[in-house]
Amino acid sequence: MANNAFGIDLGTNNIKIYNRADDEVFVEKNMIAIENKKTLFAYGDSAFEMYEKAPSNISITYPLSNGVIADIQNMETLIKYYMGDLMKNNIKPADYYIAVPWDVTEVEKRAFKDLIKESDVKAKKVMIVDKAVADGLGLGIDVKNSQGVLVVNVGFDTTEISILSLGGIVLSKLIKVGGRKFDEAIKAAVRREYSLIIGGKTAEIVKTSLLDLEENQIGAIVYGRDIVSGLPVEREIPTMLVDECLTEHFNTIIDNIKVILERTPPELAADIYRHGIYLTGGASQVSKLAQLMSKGTGLKVNVSENPVTSVALGLAKIINDDNYRNVAYSIEGMSK
Repeated sequence: MANNAFGIDLGTNNIKIYNRADDEVFVEKNMIAIENKKTLFAYGDSAFEMYEKAPSNISITYPLSNGVIADIQNMETLIKYYMGDLMKNNIKPADYYIAVPWDVTEVEKRAFKDLIKESDVKAKKVMIVDKAVADGLGLGIDVKNSQGVLVVNVGFDTTEISILSLGGIVLSKLIKVGGRKFDEAIKAAVRREYSLIIGGKTAEIVKTSLLDLEENQIGAIVYGRDIVSGLPVEREIPTMLVDECLTEHFNTIIDNIKVILERTPPELAADIYRHGIYLTGGASQVSKLAQLMSKGTGLKVNVSENPVTSVALGLAKIINDDNYRNVAYSIEGMSK
């Protein structure tokens, strides 16, 4: 196998790329800023800095939505620029392994392969890896054995709940609840209780700092626009309000885990009872989610040490370890 190999996890919020050459995972915002509908203005973290601040002639978007590619042209541009950055603008032929959600259509799966082929990155070979399988490997689980494993990946737009066994997926469900819904719930609660409009970035900061705020027993300081006066103001938001507005979405995830568990074959269910749930994904770190999940299902919850990069780390194992190479497959021989 060529030394040049990359593992790509296209998240709605962040793109994670494993580079075999330096054995590291590159993480950037999966975001693009286009000026006057045609000129690339910024991408990645630079585009995110401008988000919710840009004038009307600069459009800032996420090319992915709900785990699938919504804007193929802009996503191709991003892949081309990110790969150019990683290869110092000297793009060489390489093999690509791309993680794809299980519970999407064959057309949507094929779009991931076409994306790499059409991005002008000299792809020699494009292999598909089921995202949940890569997640399991990234969590340090030997997914090729016969034991059942329940992996819950809470992303920005979606949560993927999967049962793994023998290197494949027994059951999987993709639900449209994730970090973005959490942010929207915080924005709605602050607007309702304090007549204050805050931005998505502010809501995200509140969400990610919730654990620290609760430990220090202080509220979250937010800045926004007062609905009544129209003026910018500062408010302190109690953490209890944030907890309450997030609970509904946490319960939706827990209810869907229960649905999957009800459909799980008894022998695999016994394995899951012994090992518990493996929780990962960028939005899985929100305070109290793991505790509520454990309480709601009666199972132990193992929280990932690398929730954002677990899929990319799993792709790294597939690229570097011959033992796991066969969990990747070519799209031509794909069946679902």
